[in-house]
Amino acid sequence: MRKSVILLLLSLLACAQVFAYNDHRGHKLDSLERAVARWTPDAVDRATDQELVELNRAYRDLMLGYSALNGEKCLFYAHRALSISESRGWEEANADACRYIGQCFWASGQYDSSLVYYRKALAAVERMAGGATSPTNPEGDSEKEADDTRSALYGAIGNLYNMMDSIPQAMAWYGKAGAIFDRYGWDQSNSILYYNIGETWLGTGDPGQAVKAYEKALRYGQGDSLMTANAQKGLGRAYLEQGRTWKALRYLHRADEYYAAHQQEELAFTKENFEYMSAALLAQRRQLMLILAALVLIVLLTGSLFLLGRTLRASRKEQAEVAAVLEETLEDMQHTVNQIDTPKLSAREREILDLLAKGYTTPQIADGLGLSPETVKWHRKKLLVKFDVANTAALISTAKELGLL
Repeated sequence: MRKSVILLLLSLLACAQVFAYNDHRGHKLDSLERAVARWTPDAVDRATDQELVELNRAYRDLMLGYSALNGEKCLFYAHRALSISESRGWEEANADACRYIGQCFWASGQYDSSLVYYRKALAAVERMAGGATSPTNPEGDSEKEADDTRSALYGAIGNLYNMMDSIPQAMAWYGKAGAIFDRYGWDQSNSILYYNIGETWLGTGDPGQAVKAYEKALRYGQGDSLMTANAQKGLGRAYLEQGRTWKALRYLHRADEYYAAHQQEELAFTKENFEYMSAALLAQRRQLMLILAALVLIVLLTGSLFLLGRTLRASRKEQAEVAAVLEETLEDMQHTVNQIDTPKLSAREREILDLLAKGYTTPQIADGLGLSPETVKWHRKKLLVKFDVANTAALISTAKELGLL
């Protein structure tokens, strides 16, 4: 789950460039590959600066086009582009190629190599921000354009540390990206970022921090229905993890209103939200059953205590009888509690429980009952769960206490 969410963040942070490629001079990947295939190393050495600029752009177009289709080809063309731009100090092209090389290494789990290239890309961006120009970017970059690239790299490095389970470092880099989004009012990017942070906190088992992140995602995503629905889904899941099923269902129902109206476009989110709603409803049902059982027990206890007090007030002269009534009442209460706590066993479970109490091993029980050892092990695990115990000795002791043996 966490990796799929991070991939979504990476793809959305890079969406502007992807859309640019889709309409880039009408080229298709196969025809563009054929066009660059004639550029042998000797031909590259003889090329003019203008030809190298065009070749570098073609390699980067192929790099970008294959980024979501074929990691090996993306990496190959990124290195080809870098081989031209790096020795010539074309910083905009260097940053672009290094960023995608880092992304390819990240996707293949080579995190150290990924970090090396992400840092190279950042260094190139800083030189771009300092005024560096090149034939691939003759006009240079504005501070806003440099920040746009910075934020994508900050988010990518945060994702990298996230996958390495270095959560404090991941949050530090996410914070840098969020600061840039705030500076320019890029609320949609912030909504995506904080949704990703919420998923990260849930993955580390901290639903409290997740709630805070999802609330920020919801606040930033108010202008976008999908972002709002995703944040509501996240909040529902976080509250479900906290056992707050009523609040969880409130947010999940809100998210479902959007997903239900866009099932074709958001099928995966619709299915995911439905699964969370089902889990919340099941948990809520269990909570209600526990509450009902507690209420019944309270009523029984209250009634017993009322009868006890009434008997005590009836006559001080009959203290001996009152003591007997008290003892009988307490025994009834204990019997009631035992009845509530006694697990319900199938005939097969009773057979296996009896044999375990007699000291039989799993293979011996399997031979005696004509079952496989795996089936006997499964029944033993069910008995441990039903009696809420950790081992066979505790199981037999508890069963004896409950009068089942």
